[in-house]
Amino acid sequence: MTHRQILEALSGLLLAMFVAMISSTVVTNALPRIVADLKGSQTGYTWVIVATLLAMTATTPIWGKLADLFSKKLLVQLSLIIFITGSLVAGVSPNMGTLIGARLVQGLGVGGLMALVQIVIASMVSPRDLGRYSGYMGAVFAAATVSGPLIGGLVADSALGWRGCFFIGLPFGIAAFVLLQKTLHLPVVRRDVSVDYLGATLIMAGVSLLLVWVSLAGNQYEWVSGTSALLVAGGVVLIGVAVYVEARVAREPVIPLHLFKARTIVFATLASVFVGVAMFASTVYLSQFFQLARGMSPTQAGLMSITLVGGLLVSSVASGRAISVTGRWKGWLIASMLFVVAGCGLLGTIDETTNLVWVGVFMALLGIGVGGSMQNLVLPVQNIVSSADLGAASSLVAFFRSIGGTVGVAALGALLTAQVSDRVASGLKDLGVAGGGQQSHGIPDLSSLPAPIRAVFEHAFGASIAELFLVSVPFAVLALVCVLFIKEVPLRTTLHSAEPVAAEPTAV
Repeated sequence: MTHRQILEALSGLLLAMFVAMISSTVVTNALPRIVADLKGSQTGYTWVIVATLLAMTATTPIWGKLADLFSKKLLVQLSLIIFITGSLVAGVSPNMGTLIGARLVQGLGVGGLMALVQIVIASMVSPRDLGRYSGYMGAVFAAATVSGPLIGGLVADSALGWRGCFFIGLPFGIAAFVLLQKTLHLPVVRRDVSVDYLGATLIMAGVSLLLVWVSLAGNQYEWVSGTSALLVAGGVVLIGVAVYVEARVAREPVIPLHLFKARTIVFATLASVFVGVAMFASTVYLSQFFQLARGMSPTQAGLMSITLVGGLLVSSVASGRAISVTGRWKGWLIASMLFVVAGCGLLGTIDETTNLVWVGVFMALLGIGVGGSMQNLVLPVQNIVSSADLGAASSLVAFFRSIGGTVGVAALGALLTAQVSDRVASGLKDLGVAGGGQQSHGIPDLSSLPAPIRAVFEHAFGASIAELFLVSVPFAVLALVCVLFIKEVPLRTTLHSAEPVAAEPTAV
């Protein structure tokens, strides 16, 4: 394909990716208002986010394997249809339960879009040139990240209300469907296929049980309890059976275990887990910091995200271009992970009184790190696998990144709930306010609170959210260590490879 043909095909793919990204960012700044309007709790707030991540995580490897077996174009379009359906239901949700269910459906579509877009681009472009086009992906990611909160904040503050946030992505989804139909023309390799339904079901069930346990433990039941034991045991058993099925039974396994012969894939997937924790978990709660610790409106909170996204955009485009020119990628990954460590560590020092200029600088550092690591972690994996395993290997990295993000959001959400509850209850007790224990579990409407009580909530959220960033630092450090152990292999200049993954030596 010529550069022009690739750009034409990219138009629909990047718009589809924009739809997937904006589905999360557009509701971020509206979530405190949504949860308050539907009379939800901090647990409900967390689950509106976790529901999408859970569905996206559990289905990512399945989408990736399907891309190796069926038409990639039809699969992307199917993902768009699922996403649009979930968005429509979310927009008319009368309660938190319906909203969380709709977000699960959205997650199924988002999982397909996030996995398949990278797979399709990798099937059109050689690994050496991928950096050039991953810069475009980074730009779209940044555009969705910066415009989503701004659009969501404006819509939530307008006559449309927060429900309009779920409808805003529909025209983009429809436009992406049409563009893909017109511009994306990929050859479909016809061969006998055997869909691993048993393996897919076992993987989804096992991962889901463990994620549900992490999400609800500490709130709905104790970490050490009979319920926790049942969920953990059930998840571990199901995953164990899934590994057996993938290794011995399935003809076309969802996750081909031979991929883990390569040290590059092992350390890239481990790094993706830790990056997911640091990236998803820390950034998800920034909106709560600005609205509940600093008293900002959704629109103002959206404007505050510009520094984070600015850093992400610059590093994503710059690193992608440099990698395409030089063919060297490891140095960029190491530098990016150092920025993630620094950004999380510095954000761990903020509270409700920190100068916003410094908060913006710390966010920019985190954005630089995320932009240079997120897309580029997939590159060394795609560089060493054969064309037959491209979809499964690419989705594997995204799968583990989503696992890290989902576990991180859920676990840190539980930590945030406990910390805020304790601080609010203690603060209200000091003020002599009766019923402080009951008030400490809800999402407050700061504008309706008396000044002393409002100050208690602002301090509780400011100090507690800072602790989440400190908890993220060790995971960012572990991701850096994993990157150091990935061997830098020269990027392939050919589009397809028939060579299977080979075992790699253990030396760094």
